[in-house]
Amino acid sequence: MSPIKAAVSGTLSYLRMIKFSHSIFALPFAFSAVVLAWGRVNVTSHMMIWLVVAMVSARSAAMGFNRFADAEIDSENPRTAVREIPMGRISKKEALVFILISSAMLVFASYRLSVVCFYFSFPLLILLFIYSYTKRFTWFAHIYLGLVIGLAPVAVWIALVGMPELPVVFLGLVSMTHIAGFDILYACQDAEFDREKGLHSIPSRFGTGFAMKLSALIHVLTVLFLAGVYFTADFGVPFFGFAAVIAALLIIEHRLVNPDDLSNINIAFFHINSIISVLVLGAVLTGYLTGGRV
Repeated sequence: MSPIKAAVSGTLSYLRMIKFSHSIFALPFAFSAVVLAWGRVNVTSHMMIWLVVAMVSARSAAMGFNRFADAEIDSENPRTAVREIPMGRISKKEALVFILISSAMLVFASYRLSVVCFYFSFPLLILLFIYSYTKRFTWFAHIYLGLVIGLAPVAVWIALVGMPELPVVFLGLVSMTHIAGFDILYACQDAEFDREKGLHSIPSRFGTGFAMKLSALIHVLTVLFLAGVYFTADFGVPFFGFAAVIAALLIIEHRLVNPDDLSNINIAFFHINSIISVLVLGAVLTGYLTGGRV
């Protein structure tokens, strides 16, 4: 294999390891926080560049660490045995180097944003890394994941503006419940495996039927928190057009899966949820342009 092909193949392996394409679940929420901040500060290209670097680096470090920590578990699960580390395409040592580089990039990008962001970057990394071990001792892991990812828009606001205000807090809650809800659905695939291995999840602890009902309830909260963004940010009415579509997609997502048929999980997880994330950004941007200001 030529050096160029080897470099491309290696890069693709790392991107697959961290599921780079899934960045679309979190980045639109971060950009939504930027839109909210427009009413408070002058958002420069310098800020945007380092925000994107920080977001991508944080996610890369977190996903890399998750794959590193779960390598043995993944190798025993037929669904995850094809991942890069179990398959030997990336060694655990190489994954660790990737994690360290990604973490260093996050710290540096945070430093370039502000001193406050620099200091917050260290506990943020710890919070991100802890998630990889939560399923070893608590079924609360899905909620924890939502909470940590839900910090993204709040962290962006802190980087640009300072003390969080109600609109961005509600936006963080939208992100939190959106992620937690569909992570519970996604975990239904591994309910039996998790029970056999003593791993903790809501589906393995309470059954897939209960898990799906709880996920639906959490997604009801997602819509309510989205309304909270509207009322606290003084947005224009077109915001509700996007919110209605988001609510409809959440209903479709839950209609696609049931305890006896999980074959549509990937459609619900990868396609519908990525569309919802982009629609949240569209809602915030449209609401900002057609209404009052934060």
